[in-house]
Amino acid sequence: MQKEQIGTGFHILSKPAGPICNIDCNYCFYTEKEALFPKKNQFRMSEEVLETFIKNYISTQNIPEIQFVWQGGEPTLVGLDYYRKIVSLQAKYAEGKKIINSLQTNGIRLNEEWCTFLKENEFLVGLSLDGPENLHNFYRVDKKGNPTFSKVLEALKLLKKYKIPFNVLVSVTRESSKEPLEVYHFLKEQGVEFIQFNPIVERIPDAMAAKMGLRHATPNANNEEGQKDLVTDFSVEQGAFGTFLTEIFDERVHNDVGSIHVMNFEWALESWLGLPSTVCIFSEECGNALAIEHNGDMYSCDHYVYPDFRLGNVLEQDLKAMVESNTQRSFGENKKSSLPKQCMECEVRFACHGECPRHRFMRTHDNEPGLSYLCSDYKHYFHHIHRYMKVMVQLIENGLPASKVMDVIKAPIVVTNHQSTTV
Repeated sequence: MQKEQIGTGFHILSKPAGPICNIDCNYCFYTEKEALFPKKNQFRMSEEVLETFIKNYISTQNIPEIQFVWQGGEPTLVGLDYYRKIVSLQAKYAEGKKIINSLQTNGIRLNEEWCTFLKENEFLVGLSLDGPENLHNFYRVDKKGNPTFSKVLEALKLLKKYKIPFNVLVSVTRESSKEPLEVYHFLKEQGVEFIQFNPIVERIPDAMAAKMGLRHATPNANNEEGQKDLVTDFSVEQGAFGTFLTEIFDERVHNDVGSIHVMNFEWALESWLGLPSTVCIFSEECGNALAIEHNGDMYSCDHYVYPDFRLGNVLEQDLKAMVESNTQRSFGENKKSSLPKQCMECEVRFACHGECPRHRFMRTHDNEPGLSYLCSDYKHYFHHIHRYMKVMVQLIENGLPASKVMDVIKAPIVVTNHQSTTV
């Protein structure tokens, strides 16, 4: 009898090298997870764990395309032959389904041989690059404190040379948030066509984090009035990320719609079109994006790799059972059920849905817990882009490309009965 399959897909971020990395980004929330594993631990996913994961990840999803995302730490540390093994196992268990691989990397180890493989096997690559040299090197340094910018730029050139599809992941820190157009123009000059901006928000360690040897607070840290004063000095300041996004949005909406794709803006357009969000942070509920560590342990989310959120191990428990467990279901539903009244009544909730739960450590004006640290940022950003989003929605509904919004903006304003007919 054929095994019952899950009707809809889910995503699992895979950590083949665990939290180990070859550079030492000051703001990284993941490399510190090394403290959660015994010192004797080998930070390399064994062939047994790898094959079990690949086989079950493919077989338990009744969808035509299976997406594997390899992250870290730094996933290239397991070596190129390891990825040849991955591709071989995927072919063995594909069951006629299309396999899509994505690799999120700092780019340091990429060379001609790596790029030949990535191109031949149609990998998508996410490259971490925080902007021009002065901003990138502020936090992204190697183990000896040396800058990494030049090596990452070489990786970008190689990806372009081999025509490997890639996007650039930009971590927005307190420093870089002050230079939005400098960051954007730099990426544009480098020929980057796909960009994602991730705000850095990390709290200083709470008692539990300190006990586990972690540098950042755990998700269960108490919500306290004034918690905004307890974020790390590299975290974006409240209000800064919203301004960062709106300044880049204005630049792009006037000049680059259709040629440069900023995922943050693409996600917003989905919401204005009335579509479910394709990114978990803006989904009404979460829990559909899990993580697997190098030893086979499964966790509720990439940002919740802590003992309290461990679901089991792929060598010991059924993958489907862990994904569909009451624990994981409750984890996902909690995002919606724990929204404070202020969020429930917010006019931009349709686009935000309270944002990522790990950032919801503030209190509302009614002293209710569960408000996002970035609430004011997203309200400012969503209100700012509203009129442009309405135009793009109208264009799309009329069979026209969203890029036509640039023509609408440049068109003279026609006033009829004292009402403007354009933005």
